[in-house]
Amino acid sequence: MRVSRWGNSLGVRLPRALVDELGLEPGDDVKVVAAGPTRLVVAKDDRRGRAVDRMRARAWSLPEGYSFDRDEANAR
Repeated sequence: MRVSRWGNSLGVRLPRALVDELGLEPGDDVKVVAAGPTRLVVAKDDRRGRAVDRMRARAWSLPEGYSFDRDEANAR
């Protein structure tokens, strides 16, 4: 993977094999599980999905079209 500049940040593109293995889709969050000088381990961060599953288990209903959007919630 190559590190690229995206605005004022740096980013990497994930190889298709890793995307498929983790079941990632656009908009999913990933977390760094471990990091070393030559190795970086990432995992899909599914906290939002688990929160929705817990709400469904409690029979709470979400408003139609509602989505968890951290960026929108924190926009000022």
